[in-house]
Amino acid sequence: MSRATVYRPRVAVSVDEKYTQHPFYVSRRMVVILLRLGWLVNRKRVQRLMRVMGLAGMAPGPSTTVRHPGHKVYPYLLRDQKAGSKQRMIGEFTYAAGTWDRQRRVIARLEHDARGANPRFIVTNLTGGPKALYERVYCARGEAENRIKKAQLDLFGRRASCHKFQANQLRLLLAAFAYTLMINLRRLALVGTELARACTATIRIKLLKIGAAVVRNTRRVRVLLASQHPLKHVFPTAARALAP
Repeated sequence: MSRATVYRPRVAVSVDEKYTQHPFYVSRRMVVILLRLGWLVNRKRVQRLMRVMGLAGMAPGPSTTVRHPGHKVYPYLLRDQKAGSKQRMIGEFTYAAGTWDRQRRVIARLEHDARGANPRFIVTNLTGGPKALYERVYCARGEAENRIKKAQLDLFGRRASCHKFQANQLRLLLAAFAYTLMINLRRLALVGTELARACTATIRIKLLKIGAAVVRNTRRVRVLLASQHPLKHVFPTAARALAP
């Protein structure tokens, strides 16, 4: 008895079992599953077996969004309508993409304001209500990532091109130190000004990275700023707030 006579039916049984459990599996996903089970197969072999067995993954075909000519077209009643206030709703549903082995929990945040729709979808395996997970867990994590992004992009925290780890670590520490200085500058000196809610890049460019003439004599050092600087009134305000 040849090896293929025994090998092929056993692989076909595995394909049939997995397809029965997950009818939306296509040949790509089936190859991954069979490799995990220890079968040395490629996609062509799986496609041939599925074709012989009459199996086909349940997947959307082409032109699924094209409407039927006989269907009635209903008007969109909210077209050209402006929302008076922000409308927001948070819910959840289960979803499985074509390459997933099971359905997963998806948290949806639907928001609509004067600028239009702003949806967000999060795939999660955490327990808890969708509103609490979105606002307390994922929004908090996104806010922390925004802080990291500011240190990387605005204060050059991503400059880690040195060959030694210690040098790159020092650069990252300097960026973190600069970010701490920027936050405290905004908190202590820029309250009530145009830069009270500005990001670190705006503070650095509009308030600190400006041209000036430095005049020094035996008694004092004078910094002469441009008379037409648009934020010239913010600079003395911040200096007085930081003065001892």
